[in-house]
Amino acid sequence: MNLVIDCGNSRIKAATFQDSILKEKFLFNSLADVELFLRDRQFDNALVSSVTRPAEEIINLIIVQGKKLKLDTTLSFPFKNLYATPSTLGVDRIAAVCGALDIYPNRNCLIVDAGTCFNYEFIDAKGQYLGGAISPGIHMRLEAMHKFTARLPLVTNNQDAPLTGNSTETCMQSGVTNGIIAEIEGIISRYSQIYPDLGVILSGGDYSLFENKLKPSIFVAPELVLSGLNRILLYNVRI
Repeated sequence: MNLVIDCGNSRIKAATFQDSILKEKFLFNSLADVELFLRDRQFDNALVSSVTRPAEEIINLIIVQGKKLKLDTTLSFPFKNLYATPSTLGVDRIAAVCGALDIYPNRNCLIVDAGTCFNYEFIDAKGQYLGGAISPGIHMRLEAMHKFTARLPLVTNNQDAPLTGNSTETCMQSGVTNGIIAEIEGIISRYSQIYPDLGVILSGGDYSLFENKLKPSIFVAPELVLSGLNRILLYNVRI
């Protein structure tokens, strides 16, 4: 059984895989919870991806029979990376791209990762990663309006915000929710004009807030990053 761990900006997720089959998923609130989970467990191989803390903090806790790896740009990947600054490419973005290869192999694909930030990743039908875009996530937008103005309050997200708000709070919620929907649909539309056969994948922690609000046809993959991490692990174990 292989183990992958994704230490993101907001949460720590993990999953066990038997070859390419996801067996169990786990969600942790702290490193202490991860340590408790790993105690007295052993795995065949393991891969850790972290954007918030040194991956070694978790890797050193894992017991394996084979390989345990840290996700960084020195590993081998099942795609050709054409990013201009590969050393700055986030490991979560790499994992999402690898996960997409299992869903849309040999097809132009756009990934919309709705997390702390909205990441857009594009990989073409030749398996070439070209890059994408990054924009602020829901809570970042709400907090920015409060922080950078004198009188706008700090409001919570409302996924059912009306198009036309009738108070300062609902106007802010509408701007964020409906603005993001327009952003996603607009980016999908522009890519589709260039690549008519485009496959679109929606993932990330906030995917559920948008999956039923987007007009274009999309494939929802909540565990895209975990699946991508497993694909990277298998790829590096087998070479």
